[in-house]
Amino acid sequence: MNKIWVDADACPVVVRDILFRAAERTGVEVALVANQFIRTPAFAKIIMLQVESGFDVADNEIVRRCQAGDLVITSDIPLADEVITKGGHALSSRGEMFTKENIKSRLNIRDFMDTMRSSGIQTGGPAPLSQADRQQFANHLDKWLVHWQRAQK
Repeated sequence: MNKIWVDADACPVVVRDILFRAAERTGVEVALVANQFIRTPAFAKIIMLQVESGFDVADNEIVRRCQAGDLVITSDIPLADEVITKGGHALSSRGEMFTKENIKSRLNIRDFMDTMRSSGIQTGGPAPLSQADRQQFANHLDKWLVHWQRAQK
């Protein structure tokens, strides 16, 4: 049975709320993985896994537990790449679905931006989460949930 794994340390509250409602509506299991405790609704299908603090500890736990067909919510492109390699699906909190076809180019862009930042160029941070981002996230989540529900039958 497939699950939704959430890289929860950086996941916006509004996206977590969408996931909580989806779990309650469909019965899909949602597991939040984070270095810090995150309050979740009292619903058996929503679990919180608190891991030790440290670089990539939560990411490594998600990769270790994730199985083919699972959905991982993350904006961490290297984590998304590892999930896709394992046969999972990766969706950013902005609604970008990472795929075999686009993940390598996204990694290249990430590495290029990292190089620019390390050379002192100010690249600015991401724009605030927009209504369009939330809608795109919800749409991709709904598509995955329809596939998940069909597989349950």
